[in-house]
Amino acid sequence: MRVIALISWCALFFAAVAPGARAQPYPDKPLRFVIPFPPGGGADNLARIVGQRVGEDLGQPLVVDNRAGAGGNVAAEVAARSAPDGYTLLQANVAHAISSTLYRKLNYDLLKDFDAVTQLASIPFVLLVNPSLGAGSVSELIGVAKKRPGQLNYASSGNGGPSHMAMELFKSMAGVEMRHIPYRGAAPAATDVIAGRVHMMFFTVSAALPYVKSGKLQALAIASARRSPQLPDLTTVNEAGIPGFEASTWFGVVVPAKTPARVIERLHAVFTGALRAPGVRDRLLAQGFEIIGSTPSEFGAYMRAEIPKWAAVVKAAGVVAE
Repeated sequence: MRVIALISWCALFFAAVAPGARAQPYPDKPLRFVIPFPPGGGADNLARIVGQRVGEDLGQPLVVDNRAGAGGNVAAEVAARSAPDGYTLLQANVAHAISSTLYRKLNYDLLKDFDAVTQLASIPFVLLVNPSLGAGSVSELIGVAKKRPGQLNYASSGNGGPSHMAMELFKSMAGVEMRHIPYRGAAPAATDVIAGRVHMMFFTVSAALPYVKSGKLQALAIASARRSPQLPDLTTVNEAGIPGFEASTWFGVVVPAKTPARVIERLHAVFTGALRAPGVRDRLLAQGFEIIGSTPSEFGAYMRAEIPKWAAVVKAAGVVAE
């Protein structure tokens, strides 16, 4: 009887402690945040500003891992191959939505290989022109472009990149033809627009500010749903006569598919909490970010809508990845 009682007691004991043993505390080691851009840019700054607060709240550091290359695909592939345990996160962005159509073959699927955590923020584009073009508004620019079909040109930071696709969307919705001149990065593109070798380009609002304030380039409109606090007098493209036009560089957090729901909930809580923290919020707003902090389902729906939106632009323009 004593043996039977002992066996029964042991069975009850291990049954009681087993669930706790399976549910390991999360996190119990550093996390990796894979960023598809080199250090020093806006996306990297966003990751580090938010990531520092996230690490503090989790009690484990969130280590930024910069994996630039192939329009964000290098970083996405690294993250997609990682274990779905909540220790590898990817900073997804608009380039990943564009790449879904731009590249004939990808080693990952943005929607199937990842689960959404939250959309962190976005930075809208600003339409900049060289003052010598003589177009002081969007309507005047469209008028000039229609009088000189195919003669105006525009710069972008790279073939198939967000600034390129933003202008292709603008061309389509405005009904104008302009030539694309791709550059390797936004800085050399801006240099040639300032010099008058290229007529215009879309630039993020934070990067556009120095050129606008110095008078080197003229801002015609901002490509967001509402006006920017940094340029409150600048009309939106929508207000300027192209209803529904929106183009921005957005950033969010995703994790490998099949990551446990409790982990996603924890990550969502700390990331959105970080976005609400005054020290974080103020720094991001000063850099031109529009803070979002959506739910996982909202961000998932947003990405599902972004892919066909940019797919239509890519196909209409006949853009092929280099």
